[in-house]
Amino acid sequence: MSLAAPASEAERAAVILMLMDDTEAASLLGQLEPAELQLLGEKMIALGDVGPDRIATAIEGFVRHAASGSLSGHDRPAQLRSQMAMALGEVKADSIMQRIAPAERPRSLELARWLAPPVLLGLLEGEHPQAIAVLLLLLEAEPAAELLSLMPATQHPELIERIARMRKVSHHAMTMLDEILSARIARRFGQEALTLGGAREAADLINMATGNIGKVVIPAISERDADLARAIEAEMFTFEMLFELDPMAMGRLLRDVESEVLVDALKGLEEEQRGPFFAAMSSRAADGVRDEIEMRGRLKLSEVREAQRRMVAKARELADSGEIVLGAGDGDFV
Repeated sequence: MSLAAPASEAERAAVILMLMDDTEAASLLGQLEPAELQLLGEKMIALGDVGPDRIATAIEGFVRHAASGSLSGHDRPAQLRSQMAMALGEVKADSIMQRIAPAERPRSLELARWLAPPVLLGLLEGEHPQAIAVLLLLLEAEPAAELLSLMPATQHPELIERIARMRKVSHHAMTMLDEILSARIARRFGQEALTLGGAREAADLINMATGNIGKVVIPAISERDADLARAIEAEMFTFEMLFELDPMAMGRLLRDVESEVLVDALKGLEEEQRGPFFAAMSSRAADGVRDEIEMRGRLKLSEVREAQRRMVAKARELADSGEIVLGAGDGDFV
């Protein structure tokens, strides 16, 4: 029974409802939204007395819909949304559909979020700039920026302009992008399983999760697979952990870090994030590093990350030798 069709269909629905017994009618009404209840109620009241002809017409209409023997499930959310819009208006229809069937990314677009930017670059070769711009918006900011940096510089102005002008992306456009990626992922990987997951991904989840779940997860995994636990633990050392070093430990680290590496690593930070590093230096040394950062030309995100990775690797060496303590300072990660 469709309540979200034109008025004549709503009237037919009202007639059919009045033919039901109270229990059946109450069960159906309990599943409707307030606006649907109002629409149906208005039709029931407006109909007044209903003669045999109108009853027969209503039943005949529903019989015709059932005559095909089945109801296709193809693109039903779109069909239902269209019917809701006709009955309730665009705004209410959107609100109800978000509760009934929240929008989901197509599977290939969701998979694309897990692929490394260099892999995505190969999949997008020769693709229309609008499709690339949409994909960049669907990715997280950091991989999107890395993917953009890997593309020819001549494409950057058009892609950025398209992103800036974009307001809405039609369902049709999303479907086309999904089909393109599905075909190219299939050609690229064939029937082989994709390489996803690993110690780094597991460590990233631990780092981003609320609460310090590492204190529970790592010991539990270690009981079953000590090597795996150590691999995950090693990946849990992030550049942000260096912010927590005390000035003495930071000073020890900086003595082993080349000036150029330090400048590149700090180039990607906000001024307040550089504070722990400058606090471990003399005022003169800190001013010198600030000047070098200002004079340093534009860096690729990959260059900043590599410098930060090298600093983390050096910090890990010092932590392993017991010269500094990383993490919470309780020895759990040393």
